[in-house]
Amino acid sequence: MKAATVLLASAALVCAVPLARAADYPSRPITLMIGFAPGGPSDVMARILARKMEEILKQPLVIENRAGAAGGIAGAAVARSAPDGYTVLLATGSLLAINVSLYKNLGYDPVKDFEPITLVGTQTNVLYTHPSVPAKSLGELIAYAKANPGKLTFGSGGIGTPAHLAGELLKIEAKIDMTHVPFRGTGPALQAVIGGHVPMAYNPPSPLIPHLQSGAIRAIAITTLKRTAVLPEVPTIAELGFPGFEATTWHALVAPAGTPKEVVTMLHRATVATLKDAEVRKALTDLGVDVVANTPEELGAYLKSEIPKWAAIVQASGARVD
Repeated sequence: MKAATVLLASAALVCAVPLARAADYPSRPITLMIGFAPGGPSDVMARILARKMEEILKQPLVIENRAGAAGGIAGAAVARSAPDGYTVLLATGSLLAINVSLYKNLGYDPVKDFEPITLVGTQTNVLYTHPSVPAKSLGELIAYAKANPGKLTFGSGGIGTPAHLAGELLKIEAKIDMTHVPFRGTGPALQAVIGGHVPMAYNPPSPLIPHLQSGAIRAIAITTLKRTAVLPEVPTIAELGFPGFEATTWHALVAPAGTPKEVVTMLHRATVATLKDAEVRKALTDLGVDVVANTPEELGAYLKSEIPKWAAIVQASGARVD
C-alpha cells in the first residue's frame, strides 16, 4: 500500500508541475518568432504587437527572425520548441496554409504541431501596373491580356506567396495567359514595376501607397472579398465579375502543440487586448492590416479551410517547388 501511495503521490506531483508553471506564467521573457527578415511586413507587425503585449504580460517579448523557406524554418523551429508558452510564432498564411502544398518535406504539420491563439488580421494584395500598361481597369487588363496571350508578366515577392497565387488564381478565373516573375521580397517586385521591368505585380498595400499617390504605379484591384480601409477607393476583384475571389495574406499567433490551455488563454487575452488598443489598431491599419482578433477555435477552423483552398491553387498553377 505504501508503494502505491508513493506512486500516486508522485504522479500527482508530476501532473501538478505544468499547472504550477501555467499559474506562474509568464515569469520570464517570451520569444516571438517570425519567419522573415527584419524590416519586412511581418517584422514591423511583430514590433507593433510586442510593445503593447509587453505592457499587458509584464514580461519582455524578444523578437527572433528566422527567415527562409517562406517562413518554414521558423515554423519548424517553433513546432520543436517546448510547449510552455515561452516561444510563440507570428505566422503567415504561407507558413500555415500554403507551404504544406509547396514543400514535400516541410518539417512540421500546420494543424497538429501548433495551438491556435488568434487570427491577428488579414492583408489584401493589390494588383497594380506600370502606367505604360494600356489598361485602367480589371476588365481592360483582362482584355489586353487576352489580346496578347503569353506576352504579359506579373511579379510577386516569391514563389508560393499569396501574392503569387493571387495572380495564378486570376489566370485560372479569367482564362488568361501570363508568366509569373518571382522576386526576393515585395520591395524588389515593387521596384521592378516602377522601373518598367515587369508590367504589373501583386503586393500588400503599405509599401505601394506613396507610389500610388505619386502616379508611379496604378492600382487596378485588390484580392480580398471586402475593400480595405487603407485603400477604400480600390475595388475588389470579387466585385468586378469574379464572385468569391479571395487571395489574402493573413497573420496568426500560434504556440507549440501541447501548450497548456491556461497559457493559450492568457496569450489570447493579451493579444486581443493589444489589438483593441487604439494606437495599435491605427498602426496596423496604416500597414494595410484589417484586424480580426478571433478565438483559438475560430482560427483552427479557418486554418483547416484554408489548406485545401490553397492546395487546389498550387496544383493548378504548378507552383510546387520540390
